[in-house]
Amino acid sequence: MRVVIAEDLFLLRDGLTRLLAAHDLDVTAAVDNGEDLLKALIGAGGGEAGGPPDVAVVDVRLPPTFTDEGLRAALAARRQLPGLPVLVLSQYVEQLYARELLASGHGGIGYLLKDRVFDSRQFVDAVRRVAAGGTAMDPEVIARLLASNDGDDRVGSLSPRERDVLALMAEGRSNAAIAQRLSVTERSVAKHTASIFLKLDLQPSEDDNRRVLAVLAYLNR
Repeated sequence: MRVVIAEDLFLLRDGLTRLLAAHDLDVTAAVDNGEDLLKALIGAGGGEAGGPPDVAVVDVRLPPTFTDEGLRAALAARRQLPGLPVLVLSQYVEQLYARELLASGHGGIGYLLKDRVFDSRQFVDAVRRVAAGGTAMDPEVIARLLASNDGDDRVGSLSPRERDVLALMAEGRSNAAIAQRLSVTERSVAKHTASIFLKLDLQPSEDDNRRVLAVLAYLNR
């Protein structure tokens, strides 16, 4: 699996490179600014070295302005390569950035907070999940996104338990994992899921990745 990393802090960038390499992931480029990130994704870096990467791990704030260079480069790459998997690794919950990333509804998206990543294997699993077209959303990010949509009647109609299920779905968890986390049966989770889709006016799907992406795209449009 080919990975591109965009992180301005040398120690963190080097640490991520070593961590992923230790789990047999091939870091084809590790850059510290948005311009080089775009090149690595679609230009001289990724495009001429066997095609685009399987996933990009991107910090939102990169030089020179430390505002949104990382995300803008990732979004520009996704416009040329729809569905390009992007895992945002940020220090903050940037609601606007998360909405932009989710707006297309295409697979392969994630948003993790740096100070809430405590386990290397869990992080690598998130990278692999996003590369495979799934989602990996930090619960705090999901909570903020849900809160920002409380004014929507359909989102507001979700019960507290349905919100719990929706948040765990957004993390990329299976029905079995959700059931274990909430100490309920899988049948109960399936009923809550069906109710969520009904209330959000979304067509049910047996594909976990697609249903999560559909819900997230709806919540953030």
